[in-house]
Amino acid sequence: MSEIILHTQHFDSRKNLALQNDSLTAWLDAYFQLQVTTNVDSQKVQRRDIERFISFIIQETASDGVASWTPRNSGAFVASMQKVFKEDGARMWNDKTLNRVIAHLKTFSKWIHQHKPFVLGDPMEKIKTLSIGSYLEIERALTTQERRNLLDTADRLPFIGGKSKDRNRNQDGANRKTRKSYRPYRNRAIIYTLIETGMRRGAISKIQLVDVDFKRSRIGVQEKGQVFHYYHISKQGLSAIQDYLDNERLHDAQNQETALFLPASSAVNGKDTLSVRSINLIWEDVRNMANVDADKTPHSARHAMGKHIMEKTGNISAVQRQLGHRNAIYSMQYARISADELQNVLDERE
Repeated sequence: MSEIILHTQHFDSRKNLALQNDSLTAWLDAYFQLQVTTNVDSQKVQRRDIERFISFIIQETASDGVASWTPRNSGAFVASMQKVFKEDGARMWNDKTLNRVIAHLKTFSKWIHQHKPFVLGDPMEKIKTLSIGSYLEIERALTTQERRNLLDTADRLPFIGGKSKDRNRNQDGANRKTRKSYRPYRNRAIIYTLIETGMRRGAISKIQLVDVDFKRSRIGVQEKGQVFHYYHISKQGLSAIQDYLDNERLHDAQNQETALFLPASSAVNGKDTLSVRSINLIWEDVRNMANVDADKTPHSARHAMGKHIMEKTGNISAVQRQLGHRNAIYSMQYARISADELQNVLDERE
């Protein structure tokens, strides 16, 4: 059986890729071996998206050969995904998911085309992302009032947070004891960091103490795709982090741990770093106390930061620089007006 042969001359296998197998599946394996550098979870999603497309090609053409991937078949695949519905009548894949699949196929087809040009050209080149789906999440950005409520609640955590949930031990809720493992200053700093940087929740747990630059007001962190990115942070955000360092972190740094945010040393099954799930739980706890809608997630804080920078500067590059978008198209979405904002503009005419 023929295979893809990787020539290692000059130690640059990517430039010397010679195809002896026209199978898209074989190309997919080589693609993940040589090109893809995202984390494991992202790779699973990316592979699943591309394999779904290859299955479609096999179903339509009875072959997974590279020659079967044409611009028309690319368009047919996207159209087919838009026509699959659930029992309740909702589409199986929303616009955001379709745009993700399209993006994964675009990078895959471009990579193949660089090494072995398609006869009819890059089959994904003219396939456009959907004009609506990418912007739906912006509607869920934190409002200015929700931001205030969350930060005000975070400021009160040292006084109101972490109360025991055991009603039998302390029936008077106001006088319930604080849980031993509760870390109000840490949780406050996490809420401030999410809101005052626009950082992804997955990056929060990866912040190293040495990468918090108090002089330049920025935090460096290993982001998606193994890219090291600097987020600028407000003075209030840095102050919250400093309060955590002064009041709590030292008590939990038993073995000179390097991560900024540490689990409580007294926590059962404690680890050296907080999990993404822990970040979610901290956010949800503060969000509920602040009476903010349940559909507002840590990513809502990221969207709010993008909108804030766009409103203050009108500069897409500034959004891209702060949020670390590789492609400016993701930053451009913050130039759009939300449905509520549009309604307010119309109502002001009355």
